Amino acid sequence: MKSLPTACLALAMVFSGMVHAAGADADTQARQIVSKLTLDEKVEQLLNGAPAVPRLNIPAYNWWTESLHGAFGPGATTNFPQPVGLAASFNDKLMQDVAASISTEVQAVYALGRHKPNPNRIGGALNTWSPNINIFRDPRWGRGQETYGEDPFLTAELGKAYVRGMQGPDAARPLVIASPKHFAVHSGPESTRHSVDVWVSAQDLEDTYLPAFRAAMVDAQAGSIMCAYNRVNGEPACASQSLLVKTLREDWKFKGYVVSDCDAVVDISVNHKYAVDAAAGAAAALKAGVDNECNGATLAHKPGLGEPYKEALKRGYIRQADIDTALVRLFSARIRAGDLPGLAERQFPAGSAINSPAHRALALRSAVESIVLLKNDGALPLKGSARIAVVGPLADARRVMRGNYSSGNTGPTLTVFEGLREQFTPAQVELVPFSPSITDGDPVPQQVFVTPDGSAGLKASYFKLQAGSPNDIGKRRFEAQPVGSHAVAQIESRPQEFTEVGTTVRTVWTGAFIAPETGSYRLGVAGMKGHVRIAGRDVVLARQPTRWAEPVALTQVDLKKGERYALQFEAESGVGAPPGMVWKRVSRQPVAELRAAAAKADVVVAVVGLTSDLEGEEMPVKIDGFSGGDRTKLDLPADQRAYLQEVAKSAKPVVVVNLSGSAIDLSWAHANAAAVIQAWYPGEGGGQAIAQVLAGAANPAGRLPVTFYKSADDLPPFDDYRMAGRTYRFFDKPVVYPFGHGLSYSTFRYEPVKVEVLDDGKAAPSVVVRTAITNTSARDGDEVAQLYLTPPRFEGAPKLALRGFQRLHLKAGERREVSWRLDARDLSFVDRDGVRQVMPGSYRVSVGGGQPDTGAPAESTTFSLARPLTLPR
Repeated sequence: MKSLPTACLALAMVFSGMVHAAGADADTQARQIVSKLTLDEKVEQLLNGAPAVPRLNIPAYNWWTESLHGAFGPGATTNFPQPVGLAASFNDKLMQDVAASISTEVQAVYALGRHKPNPNRIGGALNTWSPNINIFRDPRWGRGQETYGEDPFLTAELGKAYVRGMQGPDAARPLVIASPKHFAVHSGPESTRHSVDVWVSAQDLEDTYLPAFRAAMVDAQAGSIMCAYNRVNGEPACASQSLLVKTLREDWKFKGYVVSDCDAVVDISVNHKYAVDAAAGAAAALKAGVDNECNGATLAHKPGLGEPYKEALKRGYIRQADIDTALVRLFSARIRAGDLPGLAERQFPAGSAINSPAHRALALRSAVESIVLLKNDGALPLKGSARIAVVGPLADARRVMRGNYSSGNTGPTLTVFEGLREQFTPAQVELVPFSPSITDGDPVPQQVFVTPDGSAGLKASYFKLQAGSPNDIGKRRFEAQPVGSHAVAQIESRPQEFTEVGTTVRTVWTGAFIAPETGSYRLGVAGMKGHVRIAGRDVVLARQPTRWAEPVALTQVDLKKGERYALQFEAESGVGAPPGMVWKRVSRQPVAELRAAAAKADVVVAVVGLTSDLEGEEMPVKIDGFSGGDRTKLDLPADQRAYLQEVAKSAKPVVVVNLSGSAIDLSWAHANAAAVIQAWYPGEGGGQAIAQVLAGAANPAGRLPVTFYKSADDLPPFDDYRMAGRTYRFFDKPVVYPFGHGLSYSTFRYEPVKVEVLDDGKAAPSVVVRTAITNTSARDGDEVAQLYLTPPRFEGAPKLALRGFQRLHLKAGERREVSWRLDARDLSFVDRDGVRQVMPGSYRVSVGGGQPDTGAPAESTTFSLARPLTLPR
């Protein structure tokens, strides 16, 4: 075995008498560590920000790491499409490749900061709180963008692919431990998630809300799972004997660790009133099997967060053995992942793996595969000589590409406008700025900043807390002179380079920024207060720092190209959102500029949609159409609808590109535009991918993982978790675009479906389904073959259900045979009592480019199963 790093050698002394060869029992080693801890040390290790134990040379470890569609870490990490966009690829192999790339970057981030002393920084562990495999049951849910859509089967298959890509080939020695979330029955509204009691039938629970979790935990062997905020049938999800003990531990035989959603353990007593106080709430969670409590107060270095566990022990609510059981699971996970010595030493990727050329190429490919062509009357692909007017609020937007749950820094990202200029020529593509809008606000690029002495970047100065000053927010006093200062490339704070600053710091940025074009701009700052100097006067952008996810107030000013505008911003650690400056160039005469540009153009590309600053997690947003991160209607914002009406008056072909993390009512676009594209939040390769699809350099083949409804009025109330009347499986009204829909520049033909039933009366039955697909066009392209089953009639039965999919690349004229083998679980459905079974009777099977009877090419047939079979949960 190779020699261990110095820190690990010191730690290895803890394991005297233990076997260190590969394959050693991590649980045994973990128990020996736990046996050496004091009670005070033990309770602190139960929290996400686990401090170091110096006397045992155990380094600090923060379990709070995110990698929903890209690693969190310092510097630019690769930003892949938002999960709902990845789901639109209908490509589980791609998903596994994406997850493996993210895993590599998570490991590299960990290696760069390995065993550094701050356990309260998000990112940098060998576990990740991903994927989000909740079911996107209602398009109003702001966090639905984080999921793989509305279908349990698709979510299960993609969730398994993510877990396997993240953890690597050996679940016993994971590269990074995946934590599927949020277990369970969690999908909005955001405003009530900390207190709501969700009642769900046994049928919906087993049929809709649990299958993806079972697949991730049983089939893919995820090493961890995150419990949700809400109650489920009376029990807080993070204190649920039914979910965490009966289902997870007993039925699914799960041996890993459970982590709470952040402050979900606090909610047990404070919001759910399920426990009388914090000690009782902590006990309820621990007794149900929650091993690791995420507490948001760790980010503010709040002491004493482990005290409720000590109090619970003192009162007799829990035993020392309960604490030890949880800690053994946690230390075993750290050993198996390679954070602590004990098993064969592992190697970590180099920092150069972060946002590597290969990963950026995969991000571009993922973005292309995620794009869904919803309508095309022949306008696409655009001609190589086309003169293009690019209009709309998101035409030159960059931040929208990233979606939510993404690192603040990503690789270079082109806007749609920039992508089109690169794909065609600058002379062919004209940008028309939009009017001031709720979608405004892009990060100011670092290349426009200038330090006071004229160098690139800004000057950052750091001020330490005065001796004796309270650390309470609002009462802090800082020293008048900075401890140190240096140049930074952008608005970033690196006080750790000056060790004497301490953990609480005030950062002041000074310098200037330069406008790239003359025009009207909207400026704002997040997480800071400060001003800019324009035309000889100070323009205050913020008097107080914004909170996390709070909309940034924007101030409209006129700027001149090449002119320097002085700035001074300041922020305190632990106060407000991450600091940053945003802007947006806008038009004072948007309609007049639109008409002038359209008159010269051959085609108008209108880029519309939402942003993850409007739809997302529990956000303080309340404007028309949006509330608290959720949506209250399915329309585009009113100014965009009015603008599209003006675009249509140009009498030029209109191509609508919609960017959103959820379904939009695109009825107007479907009726009036020549082509419609759904591009989601496509990640750092998004602008280039959209341009390639519009130009025909890439052939689209994405499919909708959610139904695009006409109106929220067609749906049951948002807070009703019954599946009746929701998703393609149970919805029975007209829609704009159905689940599974998507077009191509190629055409495909399916041959009649053949079915072979394999049932010898002894083993569980299975079915083999075969067909052949031919690319009937002169163009190579991808086809997504989808297999749907319609079961025998029974109470609560779905109309049909996806049970297989394959994404295939077919050359022009190529014919390929495809097949699926459906096992008993694929053939099973769930009755009113929540029992999963293969039901005797007649089944309809359909294979095609979308759902049967929706206009997609498809072939169907029937088969029968003779005997019933009950399956385990």
